[in-house]
Amino acid sequence: MSEVTREAMEYDVVIVGAGPAGLSAAIRLKQLDADLNVVVLEKGSEVGAHILSGAVLDPVGLDALIPDWKAKGAPLNVPVKDDNFYMLGEAGQLRIPNFPMPPLMNNHGNYIVSMGNVCRWMAEQAEELGVEIFPGMSCSEIVYGDNGEVKGVVAGEFGRNPDGTPGDGYEPGMELHGKYVFLGEGVRGSLSKEVINKYSLSEGKDPQKFGLGMKEIWEIDPAKHKLGSVTHTMGWPLGSNAGGGSFIYHLENNQVYVGFVVHLNYQNPHLYPYMEFQRFKHHPMVAELLKGGKRVAYGARAISEGGYQSMPKMVAPGVALLGCSVGMVNVPRIKGNHNAMLSGKAAAEAAFDAIKADRAGDELTAYETEVRNGAIGKDLSKVRNVKPLWSKFGLAASLAVGGFDMWTNTLGFSLLGTVKHGKNDAEATGLAKDFKVIDYPKPDGKLSFDRLTNVAFSATNHEESQPAHLKLMDPSVPIDVNLPKYDEPAQRYCPAGVYEVVREEGKEARFVINFQNCVHCKTCDIKDPSQNIHWTVPQGGDGPNYPNM
Repeated sequence: MSEVTREAMEYDVVIVGAGPAGLSAAIRLKQLDADLNVVVLEKGSEVGAHILSGAVLDPVGLDALIPDWKAKGAPLNVPVKDDNFYMLGEAGQLRIPNFPMPPLMNNHGNYIVSMGNVCRWMAEQAEELGVEIFPGMSCSEIVYGDNGEVKGVVAGEFGRNPDGTPGDGYEPGMELHGKYVFLGEGVRGSLSKEVINKYSLSEGKDPQKFGLGMKEIWEIDPAKHKLGSVTHTMGWPLGSNAGGGSFIYHLENNQVYVGFVVHLNYQNPHLYPYMEFQRFKHHPMVAELLKGGKRVAYGARAISEGGYQSMPKMVAPGVALLGCSVGMVNVPRIKGNHNAMLSGKAAAEAAFDAIKADRAGDELTAYETEVRNGAIGKDLSKVRNVKPLWSKFGLAASLAVGGFDMWTNTLGFSLLGTVKHGKNDAEATGLAKDFKVIDYPKPDGKLSFDRLTNVAFSATNHEESQPAHLKLMDPSVPIDVNLPKYDEPAQRYCPAGVYEVVREEGKEARFVINFQNCVHCKTCDIKDPSQNIHWTVPQGGDGPNYPNM
């Protein structure tokens, strides 16, 4: 722990992250006992500012948490009306019929939503119950107790100089202590990563796998808009270069969500996920939809894709990991928000029982048991083999064998058992000399855009006088190791143009980190082949300011 002296505040439960998991936990705690002191700390400038998701929401989590959500005005306004699946080629598409798909793939009863707005609404419900919510508060450190348990977090530190020393207006932040601390930071959160490493929570589990999800909101010609329509595609432009696919969701106000996911276990270090997304929009089917429209927002974030076999142990003394901190996304359904909500509810119930029994700072084993054996475990177990089959055998084989495996799992058994994931995504990266450079077309400024232009549509901002929140373990690695071996893929895998290799005549190449551009997606922390980049939190309130993502 640092030498800075800080004031401390005591709570029953301290929750890091005002996403669907953290807010569900806060709401459930106050439903169970109105006298519990519960605080939620959110690094975004407001609740929802850092929330980015597809999103087609399965309301099962909300049903369990707030059964009368409709009457209370939850922003679930667009029920899914039709489901379309396409396999794309460069010039055309093949519709995949719905009837052979397992029942779990059906979107009937689900809603097209902005998860940012759902979280804003959930925060209102939480505050009405007496939960304290503090946005603009980055949690930069874990506070450990005398017995090695997690006792709290440090939040609200501001004003360090670029070299890390306290500046003139330095504020040390506060320690917030809890009988239990919940980490609902989303994918690859820095505190969750520390806790997983410290307590060896991933021991005996498969490595976590990830995808990079990029998303734009478009306003389109009303004549082309189909409220409630959901489309997913696979195939072109990725082909055999990487796994992944797209989504196009028609929501209110003649808007569509256009998103693209690239699985981060790709081998070719020349692959440029952002440019694959931009190229996708030039497919005739997509270009026709977007023609005459305008992009109004952009963002990106990593997605946990390891599923059932990659979930670490979720509890350690004094702490529980929630939602995407564990990795609860159902990959074929591209849905994780419902499981995040259910995990928050389960953690809250376990903490309530523990506090009632005068316990504190121990392991909430009842939470882990509920997640693995309850609705979340059942949801993820059925689809556990889809992602590793895709990684090992490619798209066509995974569609056939994975589809068959999902059907048998629906009936309660699997002929495949549990397929292992193998390498983590960083280790999957191949050497530059073994792969062809990919020639990407230049963005046209109408359908496709360069990264920096698009980042402006994420409303990202960072105070420039602070230390860079993207830390290099060894500053020499990008130029001395990653450049000759992998053509430094950070130049390409970052969807915000944070990393550059600058070459000036007569000088050696330099590695530049433009941390001001960072949209907090965490891809660098995941995909860097040398695992040399450590993503940490910047000052509170910094980062993207997503309106309706």
